[in-house]
Formats: sequence, C-alpha cells, structure tokens
Amino acid sequence: MLRMIETFSGIGSQAQALRNIEADYEIGSIVEWEIGAMYAYDIIHNGKQDLSVYRHHNKDSLIQEVSKYNISNDGKEPLSERGIAGLNVQQLKAILHSIENNNNLVDITEVHAEDLPDTDILTYSFPCQDLSVSSRWHFNSSGIDRDAENKSTLLWQIERILIEYSQSSKELPKFLLMENVSNILSDKHIHNFQEWQRFLESIGYYNQVYTLDARNFGVPQSRVRTYMVSVLAPDQEVRQKLDDYFFGNNLETFYSEKNTKTLEDYLKVDYSNELYKAEAIASTPTFTPSREKIYLNNPILATDAAIRNTYARTVTTKQDRHPNSGIIEYKDIILTDTNKNYRNLTPRECFLLMGFNEEQYNLLMENNFKIGVNRRMLSSSKLIQLAGNSIVVPVLEVIFRQMIEIKEKYLNTIGSIKL
Repeated sequence: MLRMIETFSGIGSQAQALRNIEADYEIGSIVEWEIGAMYAYDIIHNGKQDLSVYRHHNKDSLIQEVSKYNISNDGKEPLSERGIAGLNVQQLKAILHSIENNNNLVDITEVHAEDLPDTDILTYSFPCQDLSVSSRWHFNSSGIDRDAENKSTLLWQIERILIEYSQSSKELPKFLLMENVSNILSDKHIHNFQEWQRFLESIGYYNQVYTLDARNFGVPQSRVRTYMVSVLAPDQEVRQKLDDYFFGNNLETFYSEKNTKTLEDYLKVDYSNELYKAEAIASTPTFTPSREKIYLNNPILATDAAIRNTYARTVTTKQDRHPNSGIIEYKDIILTDTNKNYRNLTPRECFLLMGFNEEQYNLLMENNFKIGVNRRMLSSSKLIQLAGNSIVVPVLEVIFRQMIEIKEKYLNTIGSIKL
C-alpha cells in the first residue's frame, strides 16, 4: 500500500490521481487551511458529510472547537475570531467535519514530524503567487527567498519538518513530490530552488525535475508546470539505477501533444441541457468596455456550439479578466433576453480541464448548501479559484505510476537516514 500525506492539499488532485490509476493507497493526513478547499476536498473524496455527529453542539461550542484551528477564508489571511463567530451553525459543522474527517492538520507552520503518520509519499504544492510572473501585481517578487515574508516561502516549512524527521526515529518519506509554476526555474529564483535541492540531497534524496505541459498528457489545456520527484536513495548504487531509470523514462520526452483530447469533451455548449444553460448564463458578463477588451484579446474556444480551438489556455483563479483561459462566443444563440457577446468558462468546465469528472462536480454542487439568501458555501468565483489552484490530475497519474514502479524495483529495502 502507498501511504500519502498531502500538504497544501487544495481539493486533492494527488488523491484523485491515485484513485484514477487504481493504486492501493491511503491518505494519512492533509494540510489545508483555506475553508473552501478543505470543504471541497471532503465532499469530492468522501461524499456527503454526516453533520449529525455534531448534533450535541450548539453554536458557542462549535465556535470554540473551530477556533482551535488557524483557518482562512481566502487562503491569504487567517480568519479572525469575529469572522469565525460570524459563520452560521451549518458552516461551522461543515468546517469541523472537513478537518476531522481527513486528519487535516490545517496550518503548515504548526505541523511537526511527530504529528504526521508514517508515509511513503509527502506532497507539497506550496503557494505560487510570489513565484508567478504575475507576482508584480501584489508587489512581492522575492519568490522563495527564505528571508522573504510571503506565502511562497512556506516551502521552508517543509525543510523544517524534514529536519525533524531526520532528527527523530521516524523514517523519512520514500518520495517527495513538488509542483509549482515554472518560473521557479527562472534566473531570478533558480538559486533558491537549487538551495532547496541541495538540502534534499544532503538528507539522502535523489531529485528529478520535470517541466510538463498538460496538453502532452491528454488534457486540452496549455498548462506548463514544474514538478520535482525526490526519491530517498542514500545508497550510491540505487542512485545510479535511478539515473538510468529517469534517462530511459523521461516524461518530458515520452509524452506529446498528439495524445491530447479535444475540447468537445470539456466544453458544455449543449444549451438544450438546462443545467449547462443555467451555468452558461451565470458565466455571461455584461458587455462593458473593459470586457470588450477581454472579448477581443482572448482566444475563442467555441462559437455557439461549434468548437473553434484545440485547447484552452491555463485555467486561472479568475476567468472574468484578461488574460483568461479563453472565451465562448455567442453569434446565433441567445440565452437571455438580451443578446450577449460571449461567456467565460464555467466552474464545471474549469474542474473538467483540471482532470476531475462530472460526477464529482455534480456531487460538490449537490452539497453546496446555502449560507444566505443569495450565497452558497462555494460561490462560482470560489469554485474557479479552487480549480485554478489545483494540479492537472492526468499529469499526476503518470508521475505516480513512476513512483510505484521505482518503489517496487528499488526501494523496498531502503530505510531512514539521519542528518
């Protein structure tokens, strides 16, 4: 069995990939502090929540329990005591269920090696905003410099945890898996990334870096991300075998765009389906001057029901902006009383382009309860944000298959080492 810990888990692309390849696996723990992500993770991977387990709680006792955790509503700032008190009873129960049902340790800065179950794989897709090319918009471009006070430097919390592993009796994970924006390899950030690689090598890991495009793994989305597979291999003979293995199984050269599916499988342009029609209307903006620029400057993925492009651009955390993933143009189809020019991708389409399936999305929507007259636990903008922050599942599937093969061939006799 493969045991995995997902730090910065988001909605659980890693768990989904293992499920898709029918691996024998278990998730020992996750670490996720953003409320929407932890709730979506629980529904996607465990189904409808049983909130009756909290029937003995009143609002005050629920606030007391939830306040034990450093949670966030936006993934950027912690939710204040006042913010937690402003949540309704169902929200509080749903958050508590999401934490307890997944052994969610919530705040990476408070996680210690001794808190974590024994594991084969530890994943860490840490925040990318300070590495991204778009980081200039929030005036922090210091990347993963360990002295910078930003979200991307949460990477070094993984260093702290691994040092704790090595200084204890716990075995280090056999595999580490990193995913982040490819700007981590740029001249501006490469020295810090190399420092991270050297640390991993110093505690016995062999590192294989991949820069992979989702289009080469069957998904019609131009999404290029950098992955690093780190294999615990202190033995020089095993490291040589890993050199040979990755030379003969390099994912950057083994997969190609010819395997990409068409957008027909992802775009929901059959507006005779009332559900798809309603979602399209909700994603159709008022045609203001700023949106005219979006219309003119982003690729047209489809016109009415006719697919016009072979792939979407990167699914971002916002679609109603320039640049976005691409638009669906209206010519002959009128969905509302006023004819509009275009719509953005719907949350459903964003989830599909990240490798999740419709059954999972429908399950999420069936459990997307109301928290106000016109508000739900997961708004449309939140759903798009969750998708944009996720990892393309089919890419992970191939990486995990490599890990399984390496584990079976080389690692079953490898134990832990110390600093």
